Amino acid sequence: MSYTFFLLLLTLVHSTFSSLAPTDRAALESIRDSLTDMPGSAFFSTWDFTVPDPCSSFSGLTCNSLGRVAALSLGPNLSGSLSPSISNLTHLNQLILYPGLVTGPLPPRFDSLPLLRVISLTRNRLTGPIPVSFSSLSNLHTLDLSYNQLSGSLPPFLTTLPRLKVLVLASNRFSQNLKPLSSPLFHFDLKMNQLSGELPPAFPTTLRYLSLSGNSMQGTIDPLEPLTELTYIDLSMNQFTGAIPQSLFSLTISSMFLQRNNFTSIATGAATSLSQGSIVDLSHNSISGELPSWIVGAESLFLNNNRFTGDIPEEYVKSLINGTTKTLFLQHNYLTRFPWNSGFQLPDSVSLCLSYNCMETDPVVGLSTCPIEVAPLLSRPAIQCSRFYNHSSTG
Repeated sequence: MSYTFFLLLLTLVHSTFSSLAPTDRAALESIRDSLTDMPGSAFFSTWDFTVPDPCSSFSGLTCNSLGRVAALSLGPNLSGSLSPSISNLTHLNQLILYPGLVTGPLPPRFDSLPLLRVISLTRNRLTGPIPVSFSSLSNLHTLDLSYNQLSGSLPPFLTTLPRLKVLVLASNRFSQNLKPLSSPLFHFDLKMNQLSGELPPAFPTTLRYLSLSGNSMQGTIDPLEPLTELTYIDLSMNQFTGAIPQSLFSLTISSMFLQRNNFTSIATGAATSLSQGSIVDLSHNSISGELPSWIVGAESLFLNNNRFTGDIPEEYVKSLINGTTKTLFLQHNYLTRFPWNSGFQLPDSVSLCLSYNCMETDPVVGLSTCPIEVAPLLSRPAIQCSRFYNHSSTG
């Protein structure tokens, strides 16, 4: 066998066993050059481009039957930047970057990746806006860019993608108003950004999870009233005002966080009830009026630091005694009576706080378990109570 024939045979054998397309191989080489393992990480230890078949040996790589990269998972614990050559992986349907210190902008040309269904690039230091090319991702199901340093306004095309179900942009620097949503979302998370303005006029009726906490949004939350599929809602630490729609208090809700806003009331309507095991936090608002009896089904109920008045309904006591409600915080209101009988007994698992209301005596001596930061005074100064009730009756 001649040496020339041997080289030709070796080349044929190599090409037979190499399943990765040349364009994808070149793209992976560029991606490898732009990223570095941080100390203690060995992610790229398997990325040896001298091997005949990266598809079967590279960590984080999945290829399809055509020898094209279908899924790419990078990291964790990488530094560097994302190479624009990612756009050359035209058969890619899943792109994942695990937590690390990757910096710089998102690759600009996502319009060459029509098969993408999942993009998850979380907990790094990516900067800049979301590229316009994202508007072409008609098959995108999940987009998670949370915990980065991305900025700019939220692009209007992002919430109109026809198949987008999960959108998570939490803890970035997105600003301005929230754009209308027409994507069939069931998970929408933009907490800890710099969003302002009011809620859009309508949300997808498919929505189950909504978090906008830690922004600067304002206005009422009436657009949420028709959302009958919601199980989790967090609008805490904003500037929302007005009434909380009663329709939000439903059997589907498992977690409701509306604390630290400027809500003034709970809208009245048809009788409703909460599911057992749910959490409801309406604390640190300006909600006035008597306590609604129909929210006692919650396992944890935080109504403290509001302007509730009158007697506490007996339903609250019953819910504590039978163990349905395990945490009830009512401190810092203007409540006048807790209907407690000396024969009642609270389960050991119950946490109850009634401090700083307008009650003259402690109805449950020795049973209150207030948070450590709560002042130990049971009653407000009488002058505060009289002024408040006099103002309420004349206002």
